[in-house]
Amino acid sequence: MPFGLFYLFSDLIFALLFHVVRYRRKVVNTNLKLAFPLKEDLEISKIEKGFYRHMCDVFLEAIKTMRIGPEELTRRYKVLNPKILTDLERERGILVLIPHYANWEWSIVVNQMFKTPGYAVYQKINNPYFDGLIKRIRAKLNTTLIQQKEMVRTIIRNQNDGVKAVYGVVSDQSPQSHRTKYWRKFMGITVPVFDSPELLAKKFGLAVVFAKISKLKRGYYQIEFVPIAKDGSATDNHEITDRFLELTEQCIYKAPSYYLWTHRRWKHRDKVPPEFQ
Repeated sequence: MPFGLFYLFSDLIFALLFHVVRYRRKVVNTNLKLAFPLKEDLEISKIEKGFYRHMCDVFLEAIKTMRIGPEELTRRYKVLNPKILTDLERERGILVLIPHYANWEWSIVVNQMFKTPGYAVYQKINNPYFDGLIKRIRAKLNTTLIQQKEMVRTIIRNQNDGVKAVYGVVSDQSPQSHRTKYWRKFMGITVPVFDSPELLAKKFGLAVVFAKISKLKRGYYQIEFVPIAKDGSATDNHEITDRFLELTEQCIYKAPSYYLWTHRRWKHRDKVPPEFQ
């Protein structure tokens, strides 16, 4: 499907989800008002509508990944500073922290720039069809998919074999509150946060970088790598996690419509343990 027709189809999906189905409209509106308490309803409504348009684009762009060639994908997803990663890969494994922002699915384009193996960490979806679909999308450009539970043994195997791999992790989800050891403010609200990527970086001495993704215009993005730690084992506790969330917030404040607001990111805000209040 030509891209012009492709985005016309996306507009139709937007109209259906936003006006007819009203897919998670209440969740999105609640999240936006929590994150931006000083914004007026008109501005919240504008961000909300922009988000749904963008979400439809990203969903369809992810599916189109299966049919788009590497050259076209590279043209539409520019990597500004690949040298950051190519320099690090000579020394150690790299953990790339990615937020649910702009188009995180097309970040697989980075994998073709390295000599070392690239792994995308994902959480298995219960629906077999959609789980298979995600696997086919993210396995493009020689990316190896591993589940979260497989990550530790994959890192250990690679280090034992002398392989300095790159691991991409989307890590701004909301973890289960009763299993969380670290809470902090995200968009001004204290919530539980994932610190398992940081723990892995510290345990295995991985370098850590942030994937700063920007949407230039419809169908065109760029990714810039922001160094967080050259050696995770040499960082203070929570330093990596805090920096990742700070950089994610900067992206959201700059263009809030491009964040994934359908997730109930702040659902545990009323369960803050006393030591974090």
